[in-house]
Amino acid sequence: QVQLVESGGGLVQPGGSLRLSCAGSGLTLGDLVIGWFRQAPGKEREGVSCIKRSGFSTYYADSVKGRFTISRDNAKNTVYLRMTDLKPEDTGVYYCAAAGRPPNTVLWKNEFDYDYWGQGTQVTVSS
Repeated sequence: QVQLVESGGGLVQPGGSLRLSCAGSGLTLGDLVIGWFRQAPGKEREGVSCIKRSGFSTYYADSVKGRFTISRDNAKNTVYLRMTDLKPEDTGVYYCAAAGRPPNTVLWKNEFDYDYWGQGTQVTVSS
């Protein structure tokens, strides 16, 4: 059974940090394009970051560049999203997603290019 499980969300004050994890089972994350998306209340889901198979190609939304870092640990079959200097506008449900198609065919911000999704983890940035 293919499954992606996110963890690491929570309540944090502005300026704080969190590390989200996306653990895979039934699939090898190192072979796939992995994206992080988020959805704020009343807003559409948006792409936050992506890491492609090689691990050397990473992508970030302009709003998180310099604050978020995506990485993977193939031995643990896990992808991480390190989030620093968090702002209230980073609040939302964060989802990881996996795309099985060739990396050069994945438009990383396009959620329809992803085949598998986790259930999401809530991140709330508030004082």
